[in-house]
Amino acid sequence: MDIPVVDFDVYRVGVEDVADEKLNVLSKELKSAFTEVGFVYLKNSGISQHEVDSMMNISKTFFLLPHEVKMPLLRGKAYGSIHGWISYGSERTGSNRTWDLKEAFNIADLQPMALGVALGGSAPRFREKQVWFYRRCADLSLRVLRVLALSLGLDPDIFLSKHSRVVDGEQQAGGEQNRTTLRLLYYPPVQTECVQEGQVRCGEHSDFGTITLVFQGPGGGLQFLGRSGDYIHAPSIPGTVLINIADMMQRWTSDRFISTIHRVVLPPPGDMSDRQSVIFFLLPDDDAVITCCDGTDKCPPATALDFLMERFSQTYEEK
Repeated sequence: MDIPVVDFDVYRVGVEDVADEKLNVLSKELKSAFTEVGFVYLKNSGISQHEVDSMMNISKTFFLLPHEVKMPLLRGKAYGSIHGWISYGSERTGSNRTWDLKEAFNIADLQPMALGVALGGSAPRFREKQVWFYRRCADLSLRVLRVLALSLGLDPDIFLSKHSRVVDGEQQAGGEQNRTTLRLLYYPPVQTECVQEGQVRCGEHSDFGTITLVFQGPGGGLQFLGRSGDYIHAPSIPGTVLINIADMMQRWTSDRFISTIHRVVLPPPGDMSDRQSVIFFLLPDDDAVITCCDGTDKCPPATALDFLMERFSQTYEEK
């Protein structure tokens, strides 16, 4: 099974007016991808490869800083349960009982105090690039939501109205009212002799929110679970963004859109390359009540925050 590639040019970031017939064609393509596969590559999204490379560069600059420089940004120490740095080997995902071979940085609050820790000249413009890329991803994600609503014959604002606090004003976004998160990920070279049995770069899991945007660097390793029960590679395709359905959207659409299990496996023996990705997890506002949009009671109503916290407790564990 191949992941389809869909041209998003007619509604790319920056386009304001688009003919209904063009949106209808686009909506059919996305509906097919998300009902049959659960993943899609978007090309011509409006977020250029140059922008992605720039974000990857500043991300790697941060991850290669000494441990003691990053410690003030440790998640839970400075900002609470979501925002901040996750050190290498301190998180495990899904049913994987070994620690993931990765480190991460979560941006879940754009307010200046949350991103204001000084790194001196070690990672210049780190905060500015986080805010800038978060906003670019938010713009694209909300456009995709509108197309998905149209694909199901629903009011185009049915999903958008539950994401009103993803970006709120000039300096604020997310934070205490919306948990949408930009996650920088770094997978260092794997020392084969140190790997435990069954250990991978990121354990198998599904995402919790509405949709997820994935920008991959070279290196490979991302796989998703196909309907046949076999894992299928999702390679990095320059100039595209990989988008997958997450758990809340599957619930919202009464299982019409599929939230797919995925993982990041180890590189081949002898491959000492590192790996990077930038992920944007779009989530509804905390107090948004998610009910089946087809009017059924297939899934009971739940607030976005309650559902998110339940999935966190089931899936993630930290040292």
